[in-house]
Amino acid sequence: MKSILKVRMSSHDAHYGGGLVDGAKMLQFFGDVATELLIMNDGDEGLFKAYEMVEFMAPVYAGEYIEIEGEIIEQGNSSRKMKFEARKTIVPRPDLNDSACDVLEEPVVVCRAIGTCVVPKDKQRKK
Repeated sequence: MKSILKVRMSSHDAHYGGGLVDGAKMLQFFGDVATELLIMNDGDEGLFKAYEMVEFMAPVYAGEYIEIEGEIIEQGNSSRKMKFEARKTIVPRPDLNDSACDVLEEPVVVCRAIGTCVVPKDKQRKK
């Protein structure tokens, strides 16, 4: 089971000079993907317990399109281990004009993570 979220980074997402987006924004998106996976799997939003690994691999800037994918890779009685990957797929081209963008031939991985969520047994509705 997979979940994919696609978003465009806005100027409001830029936290640092040059339109750089804070890496924590990717973790927020991983949480959104995790929530959808838990709803599809268990019928409940569950709770994010911990990340065991997070890698920031490339910068993200305002105007870029990011695709966030997650999937459940292990399932316990109440725990759900998930892996996540965020990739930039479209980048703005202000050197050409104010509204020019390029679709990247190969998406650029900007962040990867592995984390565990929990859905208490009394809240699980699907099997």
